[in-house]
Amino acid sequence: MIPKKVRIARFLARPNRFVVQCILDGEITDAYLPNPGRLWELLFPGCKLYLSENRGTVKLHYTVVAMEKEGVPILLHTHLANDAAEALLRRGLVPGLENARVLKREATFGDSRFDFLLEKDGREMVLEVKNCTLFRGRLAMFPDAVTRRGSRHLEGLMGLASKGIPGGVLFLVQWPHAQYFMPEYHTDLLFSQTFLKCRNRIFVEAMALTWHTDLSLGSGVKRLVIPWEMIERKSRDGGCYILILRLDEDTPIMTGGLGEVLFRKGYYLYAGSARKALTKRMERHGRKRKKLFWHIDYLRERAFFHKALAIRTQSDIECALASDLKRVSRWSVPGFGCSDCSCVSHLFGMDTDPLHSPDFIDLLCDHRIGSVERELDLEDN
Repeated sequence: MIPKKVRIARFLARPNRFVVQCILDGEITDAYLPNPGRLWELLFPGCKLYLSENRGTVKLHYTVVAMEKEGVPILLHTHLANDAAEALLRRGLVPGLENARVLKREATFGDSRFDFLLEKDGREMVLEVKNCTLFRGRLAMFPDAVTRRGSRHLEGLMGLASKGIPGGVLFLVQWPHAQYFMPEYHTDLLFSQTFLKCRNRIFVEAMALTWHTDLSLGSGVKRLVIPWEMIERKSRDGGCYILILRLDEDTPIMTGGLGEVLFRKGYYLYAGSARKALTKRMERHGRKRKKLFWHIDYLRERAFFHKALAIRTQSDIECALASDLKRVSRWSVPGFGCSDCSCVSHLFGMDTDPLHSPDFIDLLCDHRIGSVERELDLEDN
């Protein structure tokens, strides 16, 4: 049930997962955000938010319902996504479930709770709904953050299917231009590998929705292609990564063969790679207690770990990634991490958190989603 009256605000910051700070009628206010995703690719300062007013004795007076990207409303409210799913089911607009009947919302089986209990062909069926807000061009991916709960849901659905209770998962993509859907294997490899197991075992469907600016659901509901063979090729634990570290003050550090290097205060972005066991390589960088071997180990010993971002690929793109990081950074450390290539450096610095930089997020999204979209374009041609 989309609220009939919404107010327009502008995003400022996100103090925690479920609260955003925004400007409403010229005043700074906090609003509840019912979406646990990271939403890096959407929530930038100044973007338009759609707020509904909360009634009763609640701490925050407003709830974020949606935001706007390129003039298109993007539904963020995960509970309202379930309302949209129910509307599609009742209208017979979900391929494969045209004749299914909604028995009730929320069905519990064992330790798992699913969004819908349906009746299809005279049998009960369990359906889980996932709200997808990660996309670029024609490709949408899920999730945008690690979701152990999502993987457990898929495992639970397959477990029920093995006992004779049909199950399925419906991904609602909040981007009308999407044509393809894939699991986001860069961020959550386990979810991607679990998703692959679902093929031919449970019902799996992805649909792109269109929302009007009054937040009414448009008629342009579209079924997306799931390229299963590509997903199988891509869901491997190897490729490149961006390690982000933070120094809170200028710090001279003895750095292996580079000798003493003065690292200025700020955030550091390091381009690295691991053809196998990429996850373990990134976990190693998260630890301080280890034998110092690479240049990055010396810096990590003195700097705070901020984030490690995987770019899973079978191509050797480490130097290309370093070149792209140089383009969006403020400075570089000559000779760092590039003794086996002709690059000037594989370490770059920024004054502010790169995760709040539109240029950096666009770079990351291009390597993670854009590269796959280009492969799909080639296969189409």
